Amino acid sequence: MHLISYIYKNKTSSGILTKDKTKIISFENCGLSNDINEVIHNDNISKLSDIQNNYNKDLIDLSEVKIISPIPFPRRDIICVGKNYFEHAEEFHKSGFDSSAGKSAVPDHPIIFTKATTSVVGPNDNIIADNDPSNSIDYEGELGVIIGKDSKNIKKDNAYDVVFGYTVINDVTARNLQNQHKQWFIGKSPDTFCPMGPAIVTKDEITDVTKLNLVTKVNGEKRQDAIVSDLIFDIPTLIETITKSTTLVAGDIIATGTPVGVGIGFSPPKFLVKGDKVTVSINGIGELNNTVV
Repeated sequence: MHLISYIYKNKTSSGILTKDKTKIISFENCGLSNDINEVIHNDNISKLSDIQNNYNKDLIDLSEVKIISPIPFPRRDIICVGKNYFEHAEEFHKSGFDSSAGKSAVPDHPIIFTKATTSVVGPNDNIIADNDPSNSIDYEGELGVIIGKDSKNIKKDNAYDVVFGYTVINDVTARNLQNQHKQWFIGKSPDTFCPMGPAIVTKDEITDVTKLNLVTKVNGEKRQDAIVSDLIFDIPTLIETITKSTTLVAGDIIATGTPVGVGIGFSPPKFLVKGDKVTVSINGIGELNNTVV
């Protein structure tokens, strides 16, 4: 199922897309919480499926709403993973922007950092260039994993049991700020620097997440093209690693890392400028479009 959040008649709401993707079943209209975080916390995918199959009244035309980030107000910062594709690890290592660089480009353990909730925007929202005073905006198309259960000490073999679904994320980055401050939070967290969406696709609809293909384009030019199976640290490893020390909570978002082809991989770097349109697409999940202004 595709779950979305949207603005309809000046109200922020969430719901399920009908199977033909033309109408919305409002959570409120079918007795669920209007807070998508609460729906995720209940982790009742079978109930959502039953609603999609049987609820057919008070439907809202998709064309009548503004789609926003599927989780418009995350309860916690987005959990991100750095240098998690082999070729990207190499390009980042050589770029001069890698403040985590050691002797090896490929990390021995997952590099985990966070991105402020206030950076989240939705499909077709603008990336505000003036929020990066260093003029070094870069794109990073990524697969987002949505956690469905409060989780601690999860083993890799059981990791997918705590996954609720998947989304598309653009981990927009102010590279000079990332480099200047060494810790990545400031360079990753400017307002509007975390476009997300257009939907959360529940895990039951993704037969094999490792076969999903991620493509990023800038003004129609393909920059990134990778398969999720190319991750250095796969999704179960990330979940096991994080939950050894830290509890993941339902609704947490993990951005799993970006593949080769980011702006700093070019010589000279191809930073985003006002007017650029960035498209990140993952087959089976959707297409995320945002313009720099």
